[in-house]
This record gives sequence, structure tokens and C-alpha cells, in this order.
Amino acid sequence: MSIVKRVAVTGAAGQIGYSLLPLIANGGIFGPNVKVVLQLLEVTPVLAALNGVRMELEDCAFPLLTDIVCSDDPKVAFKNADLCLLVGSKPRGPGQERKDLLQDNGKIFIGQGRAIAEVAGPDVRVVVVGNPCNTNCLIAMKNAKGVPADRFTAMTRLDQNRAKAQLALKAKKHWSTVKNVTIWGNHSNTQYPDWHHATIDGTAAATAINDEAWLQGPFMKTVQERGKAIIEARGKSSALSAAQAACDHARSLYTVTTNADWASLCVLSDGTYGTPEGLISGFPCTTDGKGNWQIVKGLAMNDFSKQKAAITWKELTDERDMVKDLLG
Repeated sequence: MSIVKRVAVTGAAGQIGYSLLPLIANGGIFGPNVKVVLQLLEVTPVLAALNGVRMELEDCAFPLLTDIVCSDDPKVAFKNADLCLLVGSKPRGPGQERKDLLQDNGKIFIGQGRAIAEVAGPDVRVVVVGNPCNTNCLIAMKNAKGVPADRFTAMTRLDQNRAKAQLALKAKKHWSTVKNVTIWGNHSNTQYPDWHHATIDGTAAATAINDEAWLQGPFMKTVQERGKAIIEARGKSSALSAAQAACDHARSLYTVTTNADWASLCVLSDGTYGTPEGLISGFPCTTDGKGNWQIVKGLAMNDFSKQKAAITWKELTDERDMVKDLLG
């Protein structure tokens, strides 16, 4: 009997969704031997555009794609889903305060969390991509009563990929040789891209680059501000790289990752490394290939790392306080 996975994608007609769907349909998450059903969610005014996306997916004739469901009803899109990729979120408006953005998106993720709890598959995994993804994830998790909290993760893989690329370019090596980069904290410009445990072609990153000032300055700033730089250059926000990162993140849950090259995932904090408990924060994680993760323990954090991590943890704590009325 062939394996079929049901993958729900919200905001499926948006820029990231449009780039992400072909990756999923072509085996980018579950591999070349697993068929997929795509269950696509959009707001009602965008259903016509979503139908156009459906037509394009049909025209691609992906061998692994067995069915496409399009809906504006979360209970339809999440029905029996094995994986939910929550991509859609309301973008920040001109002059809008972060608190107001969190409140607006929170209402979306309350509904989606409740729908997942009601109709998703018994072994569902949820990846939140839509920003502010850490706190959106917390809201969805808290409102998905009965779904284990460790089923929910938020995406910082884009930051990890960006950091790997910057380290590789500086060292004049290929990015595939960069291992064990960690992104601590929030998927925002307070995030801490940590190179202290990373290696480049088997050599400690700090040794391979031999430029501490660059690592503590331009490297960190480039990774933290990369999204803004892309908007300035392209006139639009990151879509292709965000879609690839979402695919990478989800694939890491369904393949085994080890201490040889861990994955940076935003997961529920248990206080490890001094992170305040109960936040969705970036950590170095290993995975078992069955959708389960574990925080890598016992890594040394020097004073610089502790200081930078504390800044991003404080932002996450503040965000949680802003939405405490939405946390179920």
C-alpha cells in the first residue's frame, strides 16, 4: 500500500505559498516515495486566484500529487491533515504598531488552532511560517486544546540558511560545508545567529573566518536585516527563500538530524539555556524522522552569547504579554 500524506497550506495563493507548493508536490518534504494531497486554504476574496494555482498544479502533472483541495474553511483544509503549514498571515500595515499586528494575526491563529484540534489527523505536525511566527505559533498552540504542545514549531530555518550562506561566502567555501549554526530566540531582527559551535569544512567557523569583528558585527547584522535588504532590492518580501526554508524545516522533522548538523527550530521552551519557560523560541534541535524534536543540551554559551540571547528572549516575553488575552 502506498503512503499518502495530507498537507494543509494556508495563504496558499500568496507569494510564499506559490513557491512552496511545487516543492511539496515534488517530494521536497516526504521524499520521492510518498504521495501527497494538498489541502489549500485562502480567504474568500482570494479563492479565484487559488483556483488558478490549482490549475497550474494540475498542469505540472506531479507524479506524487494525488489530489488538490481548495477552500476558505479551515475545517475543510485541515481535515485529517498530517502536516499543517501555516503560511498565511496579515502583513504589517504602514505605521502599525507590533502589538496591533500581533492582535490582528492572533485572531487568525486562534481559529486555525481550534480547527486543527477539531479535525486534523491524530499525528498532526504544525509549522508556523506566517509572521510574527513565534508568537503566532504560541497562540495557535494554546488554542489547539488536546493537541500536544510539541507538535507545534515555528520557522527560523530561513535565518539558519542565511547564516550558513554568509559564513560560507566569507570563508570562500560552499554553504553545504557549514554545519551547526544556531538561531536563538525570535524570527525578527533581535534574533541571535550563533556561530560559536558552527564548523566550516570541518574547521571551527571562528577559526576558518578569523575575523571576530566581522562575526560580531556585519555577519550578525546581515542575517538579522536580510529580509529588509531583499525588500529594498526586489521591491517584494522574501518568497523563494522563505518557501525553501519552510520545506527544509518540515523535511527536517521527517528525516533524522543529529548533532553532526542540527536544525534550528522554534519550539516550546522548557527553560533550557536560561530561556524563559513557555516561549516559542529558536533552539538547536535534533529530530527523529517521525516528526519529533529534542533540544540539544549542554552547549557552552559565553558572555557575548548570553547577552545577545537575552535581548531576543526579552522581545519574545514582551510579545507574549501583548497577546496574553489570546492564549486560550
